[in-house]
Amino acid sequence: MQKYSQSLKLMGNNFTVTVVAEDKKFALKNIEIAIEEIKRIEQLFTTFKADSQTNLINENAGIQPVKVDSEVFNLIERSIGISKITQGAFDITYGSIDKTLWNFDKTMTKLPTPEQAKKMVYLINYNNIILDRNNSTVFLKEKGMRIGFGGIGKGYAAEMAKNKLLQNRVQSGIINASGDLTSWGLQPNGKQWTIGIANPNQPTSAFSYLEISGKAVATSGNYEKFILIKGKKYSHTINPKTGLPITGIKSVTVISGNAEFADAMATPIAVMGIKAGLFLVNQIPDLYCIIIDDDNKIYTSKNINLK
Repeated sequence: MQKYSQSLKLMGNNFTVTVVAEDKKFALKNIEIAIEEIKRIEQLFTTFKADSQTNLINENAGIQPVKVDSEVFNLIERSIGISKITQGAFDITYGSIDKTLWNFDKTMTKLPTPEQAKKMVYLINYNNIILDRNNSTVFLKEKGMRIGFGGIGKGYAAEMAKNKLLQNRVQSGIINASGDLTSWGLQPNGKQWTIGIANPNQPTSAFSYLEISGKAVATSGNYEKFILIKGKKYSHTINPKTGLPITGIKSVTVISGNAEFADAMATPIAVMGIKAGLFLVNQIPDLYCIIIDDDNKIYTSKNINLK
């Protein structure tokens, strides 16, 4: 058995598809199948292509319902479900906050005022997504509302690509979307796949390892994208209720049986904060998390064993 991998940029992220197989031809063919599936999903959910269904929904906000594929409808429905269990800490209508409020580059030297932020966030409200299952339509109630799948799309794509490979009898592999990944089967040496949990102060080195075969992992961290204003770090994770960035948490790593769910839960746990985040995770079967705060203190949910 051997490991075959290919990396490329998809959905604005680096995706690496790894397949374990005896036959190179079989492996490369399946890597291609996984990549095609991710590209197909990107076309459906991107906001960067004018003709995507997501953009049609956004353009018709406050005007009319838009008919969408059942796949799009179902992902929106599941996203609303996650908004409900996280009490709005996850919200796909965050697309309403645009670059005028938050621009994570060096030009940003001061925070928006709470008043400015509040004015922007009034459009963020998952309750204003009106779904009609009979007609498979999606309607955003308020003009200017926008949805985006940045918080769930990578995980969904990884999960769907994995399912395609499982159908093709690929016994082992990893779909890795810039650190949000799903793995199944065993390594060529017969051991479980393991993942290093990054040290937030040195993202290239790991402080701990977890066995993750058959699991999905997603990390939301402010060590990759943040701004410094007057010496204080502000994360690119925005609280959808206030429009302001979260502080106090360096990273959240979520482990789940499903990549879409892991991806969607990482950010809201950071938004909810350590206590509320861990409380929620401990209520949900097959969901685990590791939180690192600004002082490098590590918090873990129940039943997690760091090696």
